[in-house]
Amino acid sequence: MNSYYFFNDSNILDLDLDLEILVYFKALDRKSKKNKSTIKFMSIPLFRIYHDEEDSEIVKNVIESGKNWAIGEYNDTFEKMLANYFERNYAISFNSGTSALFSLLLAYGIKNGDEVIVPSFTFISTANSVLMAGGKPVFADIELECLGLEPEDVVEKITPKTKTIIPVHYAGCPCKIKELKEIAEDYNLLLLEDAAESFGARINDKKVGSFGDSAMLSFCQNKIITTGEGGAIVTDSEEIYEKLKLIRSHGRLEKTNYFTSNDGFSYIQLGYNFRLSNILAALGVSQLKKVDLIIKKRQEKAKYYNNLLDDISFIEPLKPPRSYFHVYQLYSIFVKEGKRQIVIDTLKEHKIASKIYFDPVHLSPFYKKLFGTKSPVLQNTERVSEEILSLPFHPEIKEEEMLLIKGVLDKI
Repeated sequence: MNSYYFFNDSNILDLDLDLEILVYFKALDRKSKKNKSTIKFMSIPLFRIYHDEEDSEIVKNVIESGKNWAIGEYNDTFEKMLANYFERNYAISFNSGTSALFSLLLAYGIKNGDEVIVPSFTFISTANSVLMAGGKPVFADIELECLGLEPEDVVEKITPKTKTIIPVHYAGCPCKIKELKEIAEDYNLLLLEDAAESFGARINDKKVGSFGDSAMLSFCQNKIITTGEGGAIVTDSEEIYEKLKLIRSHGRLEKTNYFTSNDGFSYIQLGYNFRLSNILAALGVSQLKKVDLIIKKRQEKAKYYNNLLDDISFIEPLKPPRSYFHVYQLYSIFVKEGKRQIVIDTLKEHKIASKIYFDPVHLSPFYKKLFGTKSPVLQNTERVSEEILSLPFHPEIKEEEMLLIKGVLDKI
């Protein structure tokens, strides 16, 4: 059940909300009093997880079976569904997007001295995975249309030590992946997509995650589909797929289920325990079956937001190219005129969440210490990171909630 928290009536009226919205809030108030619950005025979280009875039932069935919680039929089913969805030959699941990307870099042989070009405008694990594998992350700037790697700056950052480009598809929007693919081919570099935030996004009819040599997916709780925590790699390379299986599970050659087979097993290299459990894979199967519905809901809510906020002079939404199919994992806006902190503080006063996705990785204390005075200057990245803000957003966000947010923003 959703929880609503109300301010006092004077605060509501001060927002000059439409009568129908006030009526809606009053109805919620009466309902809460009838149920003898104590409320203030509307707390709006940054996101809610989309789920239904099928999700609960499939997980319940695995648990109540009393077996195969770690490895089972849903691992195979989920991976086959992912490979089919992305039109790839192989998919392999992991317990997080970070472990998946780290393992992928190991599988491709990234080692000490190898340079990997990444954006700084991303979640820190994109760069950290390179370091963990032994490589060196080289930060390139972003372009201002889709907020992905700027192709021209990527070319500037290529050296004889460069082995890989990792483009990030930000917030559900494809980056300039076709241009980056051309660069990778021209310079004989690997192209490994970080598609953690953009499950289902595409350019024309080609899905994000199917452009590069391989791609990483994330199923963390705020992603398009979720297993709570989880990740995967999709690829067409059998060699990489087989290497990933070893890395994921202790370097163990596996032809059968380790927990149910009487066969002996050979450990042939160093590996990790990065498996996604059968319980979570079952949840992934259920979530993936409704991904088109989830994306449709997100796009409808984003369109409503765009129209609603259109007349606020200091707010500008992202505007991707027409051929780009944006799935809106986040609803991020640019807050102009130096008003972002005022917006954050005002929303917070009204119990409305917001979050900066992302602060520049290269300016984080860790990377500043790591690179010292050699830290790059990334003009677009730093500008965008000073203006970007994600508003409350999920497939089930109510129009009334968005209207309340609009009412608060109108007062700034």
